[in-house]
Amino acid sequence: MTTEAKKASKSSAPWLSSAQEIAIPLLAVLTALAVGAIVIWASGASVVKAYQGLLHGALGSVSNLTETLVIATPYTLAGLAVALASRCGLFNIGVEGQFNMGALFSVAVAVSVKGLPTAIHLPLSLLAGALGGAVWGAIPGFLKAKLGAHEVTNSIMLNYIAVKTMDYVVKNPLRDKTASIPRTAFILESATLPRLLADHRVHAGLLIAIAAIFVVYWLLWKTTLGFEIRTVGANPDAAQYSGMSVTRNFILAMVLSGALAGLAGTGEVLGTNLNLPASFISGYGFDSIAIALLAKSHPFGILPAAFLWAALRNGAGLMQVRAGISIDLINIVQGLVIVFIAADEIIRVLYRIKKPKEAIREMVFTRGWGR
Repeated sequence: MTTEAKKASKSSAPWLSSAQEIAIPLLAVLTALAVGAIVIWASGASVVKAYQGLLHGALGSVSNLTETLVIATPYTLAGLAVALASRCGLFNIGVEGQFNMGALFSVAVAVSVKGLPTAIHLPLSLLAGALGGAVWGAIPGFLKAKLGAHEVTNSIMLNYIAVKTMDYVVKNPLRDKTASIPRTAFILESATLPRLLADHRVHAGLLIAIAAIFVVYWLLWKTTLGFEIRTVGANPDAAQYSGMSVTRNFILAMVLSGALAGLAGTGEVLGTNLNLPASFISGYGFDSIAIALLAKSHPFGILPAAFLWAALRNGAGLMQVRAGISIDLINIVQGLVIVFIAADEIIRVLYRIKKPKEAIREMVFTRGWGR
């Protein structure tokens, strides 16, 4: 190979790598749907009716599309929370608890603080929710940075504490005694996120989620702080040797991750439900791990991944009705997507995709459970 050819090969490698980063998740989704089709066919149901129902239930009308966007909103913020922490080499599995604490903090302000105009009350409620998630994220971050305690174990335990704490507060000091079920009172109008479309539930939280994508991207790739976070995630020993504070970045990454998760819960209270019921277990926090994995922990990949997950969730009901199959099939498809993304070598073998020789694979999640 000539010198010019070698140079051309090296210059094309980054572009080839970027194309594969997009192609492999798409192929993983298509392959998962294909395997799902085989399962539907084997069960004796119509594949065409099933996937037509899934597509129509998710996107077939303005109402269905807006409901998909409503679900995608917390998915986006929660997925960003997992992705940001993973860029620092941390596995924030406590997003569910941070989500719940954000919802609790925000509803406390949205219900209890009265007499404020919307221009003050709504931002204050949003900040309270972000603060609740940030505090809950700071705890495992501090324990990891100062004591070496693994963030996975601590954040899982904090999930249970958050759920039970919220359950107690909603059933006791914040309970609406006029309601037939244990829940808080409806939030004040001055703390409500405005609807984007009349007669539909999609609200301004979607715009907050989209803005958060650009903010996280700017933070991670355009600031010194973001460079430190990514460097610590890639190699904490080298980062410490170069003068970066590993401790500070661990705590900061978990605080910011928790704040994003808290905002996700806040949007559910201020924009969707307008109150907080007891035992508010959403599942968004755990699904967000899969969303971040599908997006390769890149902020710009989070929104399409969140939209896909929301579409599968929203369209599953109509798929069940039209094809007469179990709604749990969607869980199978989602599981297959995760398998094909996590073990991307399967996709490379199936579709004969070679790794670029010059490409350097970025770390997607953590360096390992034992570090």
